[in-house]
Amino acid sequence: MVKINGETRDIADRTLASVVTECGYDPARIAAELNGEIVPKSRYESTVLKDGDSLEVVSFVGGG
Repeated sequence: MVKINGETRDIADRTLASVVTECGYDPARIAAELNGEIVPKSRYESTVLKDGDSLEVVSFVGGG
């Protein structure tokens, strides 16, 4: 089980890139923090989520 923005989900053993996309986020418009550390976008494809991980995803919204 992995906690995403406070919600526990059964998504262990999947890449950060696939989870972000499945959750409906645009990878170009987010920042991801895994277990307290910012994950560079260049590592989304190679970062595999593990049981017990905590992921925070922040979306950027433009406006005027």
